[in-house]
Amino acid sequence: MSATIAYLRVSTDDQTTENQRRTIEARYKVSKWFVEEGVSGSIPAAQRPAMAALLAYVREGDTVVVVAIDRLGRNTIDVLTTVETLKAKGVSVVSMREGFDLATPAGRLMLTMLAAVAELERENIKVRQMAGIERARAEGKNLGREKTIDDEAVARWRHENSASIKQTAEQFGISPASVKRACQSVKVAA
Repeated sequence: MSATIAYLRVSTDDQTTENQRRTIEARYKVSKWFVEEGVSGSIPAAQRPAMAALLAYVREGDTVVVVAIDRLGRNTIDVLTTVETLKAKGVSVVSMREGFDLATPAGRLMLTMLAAVAELERENIKVRQMAGIERARAEGKNLGREKTIDDEAVARWRHENSASIKQTAEQFGISPASVKRACQSVKVAA
């Protein structure tokens, strides 16, 4: 027996989900409501308590209804991830404002476009991240964690004690990969 499930979300405590509830009730007979109040859309959907509960609750053949697609998440990648998770469970998603319904050819087209936008968004994030890294380098800022391993001491100890990589790692409380890097950086055979 398939069910219609509604998901409501507002970002701040001074907002209310009442308008969303009325809009959905005007068109759908809802079996179960999942309500998120005072939870930002910037928090990934799967980490929001009501959405996590909804994802655990839905069954194949169910329909999840939202007033607008932005209720699922603030960015395209998160929305697409949520929609794909529901789709994989055999759950249809309806967004009333956008007329988004996975059960229809137009809904599947919308999902394809959403996936393309998400891919573009991921690429733009990478480009902005690389630009930020280049700017930081140009300003002479050190990037990444500060080095805490004394490569020379590690390589010297290993060589002087004829120790294995594993023994050296245990001696210094570091990973075997760190031992290899340390020995390579001071030209001692790993």
